[in-house]
Amino acid sequence: MSELIYRIPLPLESVCWGRLITKREILRCSEIEWDVLKHKLTRIEAIQDKRCNRCSNHQMDFFGKIPKQPAFGFHTVRYYCLNCLNMGRMTEGDWLYYLESPSQFLLKINEILTWEGTLSPEQYRASQEIIKSLPDFNRPHMIYAVTGAGKTEMIFPVIATILKFGGRVVVASPRIDVCLELAPRLQEAFRQIPVQLLYGGQEEPYRYTPITVSTTHQLLRFKEAFDLVIVDEVDAFPYAGDDTLHYAVVRSKKPHGKLIYLTATPDDHLMKQVEHENLTLTTLPARYHRHPLPEPIFEWIGDWREAINKGNRTSRLFKLMERFFNIQGVKLFFVPSINMAEKLFRWIEHAAPDLAKQMTVVHSKDPQRKEKVQALRQGDYQALISTTILERGVTFTNCHVCIIGAEDRLYTLAALVQMSGRVGRKWDYPTGQLIYAHGGITRAMLSARSQILEMNRQAKERGLIDDTTSDR
Repeated sequence: MSELIYRIPLPLESVCWGRLITKREILRCSEIEWDVLKHKLTRIEAIQDKRCNRCSNHQMDFFGKIPKQPAFGFHTVRYYCLNCLNMGRMTEGDWLYYLESPSQFLLKINEILTWEGTLSPEQYRASQEIIKSLPDFNRPHMIYAVTGAGKTEMIFPVIATILKFGGRVVVASPRIDVCLELAPRLQEAFRQIPVQLLYGGQEEPYRYTPITVSTTHQLLRFKEAFDLVIVDEVDAFPYAGDDTLHYAVVRSKKPHGKLIYLTATPDDHLMKQVEHENLTLTTLPARYHRHPLPEPIFEWIGDWREAINKGNRTSRLFKLMERFFNIQGVKLFFVPSINMAEKLFRWIEHAAPDLAKQMTVVHSKDPQRKEKVQALRQGDYQALISTTILERGVTFTNCHVCIIGAEDRLYTLAALVQMSGRVGRKWDYPTGQLIYAHGGITRAMLSARSQILEMNRQAKERGLIDDTTSDR
């Protein structure tokens, strides 16, 4: 196997390759003298003609004003961008710096991919269709595959193809939790190649790597950096409908680079793009283990909010949770809001302390959610109460799902399908319990069940499943 170029010490300016960042961000991760480095960089105004050059915001409602400060030499009002403020303030008079990314980084080698698994025929077909689409850099390609179809494994050969010919890859997702799942899987699949993980608030300094895993927000710091940009969970909040994040994704791609979308729940906008031939498509209606998607059981639990607020141990909700908790395996109880999730856990702590010792609660504001999810995998817990923060990108062995308040307006069709998709993902545990516990049936619930049934029908019709029964 040939040596990889990245094993040769990189120049310190590599932290700027393909990046659009501030002086402060450069000096945070580089030891080079600024006076030496600055002559190599292209300097761009942070705010130019009332447009932010980092996020492309040009709506005046999303600009703030800094008052006149004559004592500091400022004699006019200065504007700063509110749209990307969480990534550091961009103010009139500030500068962004950019350094063009090298055209090639790796030597051509034969064995980049160290993953020892095998793709199913359908996974292989999808992977090959992506590879064949690479020269069509003007149109993205979308993989529309059911939850648990093995989308991550499908992209391994594609990434290897790009790396083999000296390219650079980013796998991005709107969700931090998805990125935290993807990074170790990619590092294991490409053990000889360093993988950089980027998300807000991380402590690890930035470094140039052939493979990057990033939240879509972090792509605001890149410009024409990647030969392949893969967006996982492309329909997820906050990416879906956010023009800033779409702009960041497109700008991060080199002019002749390729954009790939992965999703199990494409929205109407994406499907219209397919219809208008602006987006090419591969569809996989079945999981790799050739079992059908588990179909949801609708179970009425009455006024579940009142049951939680009053701590009613005779309620249908409490009896359902007791019954569901006795199932062997990992149990996920999804609840629509952080407030109700925490109230539910406190109720269980009071009403059934022995049960509470075997479970915990996680949500987006929980700083320990990563550790709790890992503890569930290790068997320290048997169950989690969770908001939709765990609806995507996480896989547990022998997992069962109970969606409490499935009729809540926050549970869209996509959210219900994604939460349902946590069940039956593993080869040795391809089935499981899936309950929509509700106080009234909604259109989203019916549509989610219909979509699951339709995918199973298509899979059966194409001969992609061996078992036509669901675990009910």
